[in-house]
Amino acid sequence: MAKKMLPAAANELLSALLHTGTTAPGRSPRAARSSPAVHRCAPPAARLAGAGTTLVVDVDGALLLPRRSLSFAYFMLVALEAGSFLRGLALLLLYPAIALLGALGGRDMAVRAMAAVAFCGLRVGTFRAGRAVLPRWLLEDVAAEALEAARRAGDPARVVWASAMPRVMVEPFLREYLQVPAAAAVAAREVKTAWGFYTGLMECREATSSALRKNAAAGGGDGDVVGFSAGGSMAEFLRSPLASICKELYVPSPEEQSKWRRLPRRDYPNPLVFHDGRLAFLPTPLAAVAMFMWLPLGAVLSVARLAVAMVLPYRYATALLAATGQSWRLRGALPPDSRGASGQLYACNHRTLIDPVYVSIALDRQVRAVSYSLSRLSDMLSPIGRTVHLARDRARDGAAMARLLGRGDSVVVCPEGTTCREPYLLRFSPLFAELGGERGVVPVALAVENSMFYGTTASGWKGVDPFYYLSNPRMCYTVEFLDRVDTAAVGEGKAASTDVANSVQRLIAAALGYECTMLTRKDKYLMLVGNDGAVAAAAPPRRQVR
Repeated sequence: MAKKMLPAAANELLSALLHTGTTAPGRSPRAARSSPAVHRCAPPAARLAGAGTTLVVDVDGALLLPRRSLSFAYFMLVALEAGSFLRGLALLLLYPAIALLGALGGRDMAVRAMAAVAFCGLRVGTFRAGRAVLPRWLLEDVAAEALEAARRAGDPARVVWASAMPRVMVEPFLREYLQVPAAAAVAAREVKTAWGFYTGLMECREATSSALRKNAAAGGGDGDVVGFSAGGSMAEFLRSPLASICKELYVPSPEEQSKWRRLPRRDYPNPLVFHDGRLAFLPTPLAAVAMFMWLPLGAVLSVARLAVAMVLPYRYATALLAATGQSWRLRGALPPDSRGASGQLYACNHRTLIDPVYVSIALDRQVRAVSYSLSRLSDMLSPIGRTVHLARDRARDGAAMARLLGRGDSVVVCPEGTTCREPYLLRFSPLFAELGGERGVVPVALAVENSMFYGTTASGWKGVDPFYYLSNPRMCYTVEFLDRVDTAAVGEGKAASTDVANSVQRLIAAALGYECTMLTRKDKYLMLVGNDGAVAAAAPPRRQVR
């Protein structure tokens, strides 16, 4: 199916080259349009206070901070995360031609060309990059001053959010994270589909113009429409059909816009807790070139690092791995030795699947890891031995962990049940609080730094998670053992296990500077993948503890 659509994508590129500057039959040329009055400042609150005033916000030019090749980076994310490295490489190789196309025919031509490469052949039903990947990067580029100016509108439902990028790329970000109400219009074009696949062809601009006119006239207003653009996008905005419905256009001066700052995380209208995707950086053209140059070396280095970790003792392996850029550091002191008749239970926050490995390295002894879902390949490659797979059956899982502790094993458990990349802790399952016994539970605070790739995924193949993490040019784990938490009261019925679990969660969050939430694994997978994250029956079998 994707092969059949390639000619259509090629035709789109040719159309963009051959028909630049033409107008649709029956429409007046751009020169005949009445130009709005231009003001070199952000729209004042008094101008937007009218009940019948509609504000049109240029998302690409005004809401997002100016950055060269910004749209290219977003389309590269779609190509890499929803497509493949080959699709991303194709987009990168075409970038010089796309940049020339944008210089000759305007930004719209370049956007159409990038959409053709990034979207052609992708399945509509499985495309989630717009909801799971892009919001993380879009939020980082929101200008606090621009968002504040947009909020000055008297009625949020009368704000039109306009973007040259496809609707599927920007609308989830606007609706879910900037909390744009359903009554407000998002003026972005659709990517055409056929037989359940994206063709890569975008609607013409006039298709969104009529909807905007209808929205601007809604509510019995007097047709008072104000535009808000900025920087180099002003000329493109004036050429768009949106300009024909605007009476005035507010464009902050370059000097004013240079003082704009990124929207702080604490001011996000809706906090960003979950996001997906492999890339830990924004793939601008130069950054993408660096990544593709690094990939062959990174693949070899990941295998070499894994071999070193599996063959050499910790004291030698860590020194050798640090020379390759894979380091770790211990914050604070180690806990007292827990060897004895009864094992020690460690409860840590979950950042990657190799969290227990670094706890083992810090302790300089073997530990047993318990996990709900782990791929067969990751289990086989674990340098600390086979993982004990849990079944989400409270009685069975508790008995399995109790047997390990009774044998004197040190056990590492991640009560969150799934990884979280952002500075938040998910709800802690209280089962571990019932198993600490006389020795209690040692909380472990973990932080990880990645330079190029994330070692986790919700929608991709989890079997290659270790290789993505190990292929980073530089990464660092920070391990901090906190004071032991007494859990004897839980066994005696004097305290609830949920209270102890929440206490451990708060201790780890305070040590890391994170925020506690009541979100769960199910919440994460419903948002990022569209299912509840349940592991199918064909998943790796549970390993019985004897």
